[in-house]
Amino acid sequence: MPAGRVVIVAGGKVTADCLRYLDEEDYIIGADRGALFLIEHGFRPALAVGDFDSVPEEALERIQAGSNETISCDPVNKDLTDSELALDYALGLQPQSIVMIGVTGTRMDQTLASIQMMTRALQRQVACSIIDPNNYITLTGSQAVVEQRGYTYVSLLPLTPEVTGITLKGFQYPLNQATLKLGQSLAVSNVLVESTGTVTIESGLLIIIQSKD
Repeated sequence: MPAGRVVIVAGGKVTADCLRYLDEEDYIIGADRGALFLIEHGFRPALAVGDFDSVPEEALERIQAGSNETISCDPVNKDLTDSELALDYALGLQPQSIVMIGVTGTRMDQTLASIQMMTRALQRQVACSIIDPNNYITLTGSQAVVEQRGYTYVSLLPLTPEVTGITLKGFQYPLNQATLKLGQSLAVSNVLVESTGTVTIESGLLIIIQSKD
């Protein structure tokens, strides 16, 4: 059955304030330690998934009791991260959008993998975003509306070797039909000057990061 919005909460950089984005109508997935975090803050995941190698046995029992369904996999013989396992299940629900919380953190490999995973949602025309205490990250291959969410900066980074036809409206530093290549920092630390801004591109994939210190 198609879902409206799926929210994935993993065990990376996450605070209780991040949970304000959850709604009672969301289909909530807890990935590994993220499931325990949800339960500890009064949420019952529809699904807990992962190898659960980061939680003690008594915590796993609490996760199983506090979730509607638990899918556990072998921590050694698996090819996907816990976050990607959760994303696979989320995409199978055919949602309109997916929010991933706690999929960034001190491990840069995990953070970059999470950002790149958004391409899988985009390929299925599912809006996807990543939220942590300091960042709100989205990906576009066409057009995106950037809202004021309490973040200071808006940065644009190419995910493909080149992004062309970049046009910005509602920003302090506008662009018109600009091109960004990997390694360029032209579009880092822009600022919204209106309630919303519009980012339009003609080709490529563009990461949009709203951030604050």
